[in-house]
Amino acid sequence: MCGYMSFISTESLRDERVDQVREGMKQCRHRGPDDTNIWHDEHTCFGFNRLSIIDIDNSGQPLKWGPPETPDRYWMVFNGEVYNYLELRERLAAEDGAVFYTEGDGESIVAGYHYHGAEWVNELRGMFSFVIWDSQEDVAFGARDPFGIKPMYMAKVDDGYVFGSEAKSLRALTGTAQVNVPELQHYLVLQYVPEPASMDQDLSKIESGCSFTLTNGELTQTRYFHPDFQSIPVNNTREQRDLYDRILEVLDDSVAKHMRADVTVGAFLSGGIDSTAIAALAKRYNPDLLTFTTGFKVDGYSEVDVADESARAIGVEHITRWVTEEEMTKTLPLIVWYLDDPVADPALVPLYFVANEARKRVKVVLSGEGADELFGGYTIYHEPLSLRPLERLPHLLHRGLAAVGRALPDGMRGKDMLRRGTLDMEDRYYGNARIFREEQLPGLLRTYDPNISFHDVTDPIYAQSKGWDPVQRMQDIDLFTWLRGDILVKADKMTMANSLELRVPFLDKEVFEVARHIPLSEKLADGTTKYALRKALERVVPPHVLHRRKLGFPVPTRVYLRGDSYDWARDIILNSPTDEYINPQAVMKLLDEHRDGVADHSRQIWTVLVFMLWFDIFVAGTVTPEVPHPQYPVRL
Repeated sequence: MCGYMSFISTESLRDERVDQVREGMKQCRHRGPDDTNIWHDEHTCFGFNRLSIIDIDNSGQPLKWGPPETPDRYWMVFNGEVYNYLELRERLAAEDGAVFYTEGDGESIVAGYHYHGAEWVNELRGMFSFVIWDSQEDVAFGARDPFGIKPMYMAKVDDGYVFGSEAKSLRALTGTAQVNVPELQHYLVLQYVPEPASMDQDLSKIESGCSFTLTNGELTQTRYFHPDFQSIPVNNTREQRDLYDRILEVLDDSVAKHMRADVTVGAFLSGGIDSTAIAALAKRYNPDLLTFTTGFKVDGYSEVDVADESARAIGVEHITRWVTEEEMTKTLPLIVWYLDDPVADPALVPLYFVANEARKRVKVVLSGEGADELFGGYTIYHEPLSLRPLERLPHLLHRGLAAVGRALPDGMRGKDMLRRGTLDMEDRYYGNARIFREEQLPGLLRTYDPNISFHDVTDPIYAQSKGWDPVQRMQDIDLFTWLRGDILVKADKMTMANSLELRVPFLDKEVFEVARHIPLSEKLADGTTKYALRKALERVVPPHVLHRRKLGFPVPTRVYLRGDSYDWARDIILNSPTDEYINPQAVMKLLDEHRDGVADHSRQIWTVLVFMLWFDIFVAGTVTPEVPHPQYPVRL
């Protein structure tokens, strides 16, 4: 787990580019405080900040590797972990005669690429973002893991391409951020900027599950991972038991491989089944496992008591970090700085603080992200079943019911159901986050473009899932939008802000291979979600969390914005120099209505506040967070 930059020049490397890479690496020091190195030749400059996890005394980067006849042919920078690296190294040595110079996992990538080419990326089981430079062929090859656990930004400049773990690093070459206006419109609807775009118009991202080749100044991208949900029916009790056994077996194997490290591994623990299962399985491989949770001392916004009970039930030492309202508002600008792109998920705040607490005691944590997308865990996945009676009505009646729904007052029970029930899935579902409806944007945005729609994001995804059942189609949408745009961004950015490596055993290629075949009847049953996963975990998690409603780390923004945080929000809205993009009077109207109890606008207000802070920091430069210098022990 680290931070890197790779500049690939289309001409002779300029001295200034080396200096810019060195400066860019200072901007992501938090990702790798253990070591920093810069390497370059006449065409390429690589920079690397290391967080030492495996083979601590060796395996430094940029990593040099080659076969015995050309031992310095390849150079690589790599962020992440390859969990099956031991098996891959053994296979490469036995079948290809590969030699290895370290005990680390990075060589399993570059050696495999040498012997097997670009297809080798399909053999990697882990989270990764890497760039390899072949100095013999003057070719760069890079890839990002299937689910997008690890980030990769990129930019084209006049004399080449630059890739890196953080946008702020790349701006050493591209300059001050410029607002990507179409993506601002997407952000206000989705609460994140959908890949491959960035809020900075000069930057983009290599998408999850994609690789690239850069030859003679030409960049070619290829999608190597295509999530394919194909149900296999479960016809009887024996087949059910077999399915539950397979789920538990593959998840246990994933956790075992995710525990591979030369440092201490802990786990996050909320009040839900996913993190509890991961912690319980991890304890099998580390009896002294430490778990961590966080909460706010506001009624209804803490799962600390449930997490405490879970920790006692599975027999682990448990640490709680409470977060105050003052800490939340004071730290948000720093959190936005770490984010790079705005993400309006309030759960970023408790995640930042629990990661900060965990880093005092461990260097790696496991977490439960991805279970909902793979196993069908979101409550909204019930929607196709609940709306089925409306969907079966004649089209003419649909139009009448839609008109009735529009006429009902906002907030009236049944209004949203009528609206959504008279829409096709492609028109109503664009992922788990729904902040502003598109008809709410005129008046908020200074320039609203009616030709920009969430359909721009979701239609290509829906096109690849025709013929699947409706829940599979929703899962696929979430894999390509919500998961990689929100969930994994906040997981990576908030843990790396604290120089902490986060691993997600549910998002494993072998776990997905089992999950993708689960039929609808084993996802939604008995009024619950993730039915097959819950049945599989009956032998692992304590009963009190087995069927609990998902909360995660809830944040009381609704309460705070009606109280002491009102003035804090008001100051940001009225002082942020974003008038060119956002109408501050429209935002103040939302804030005042929220304070007065007219409606709950907390998510919409928070979404605008995060964008304004992003603009203040990266575009206007009117806010400069005080970034702590990361100082942690190499071994922990």
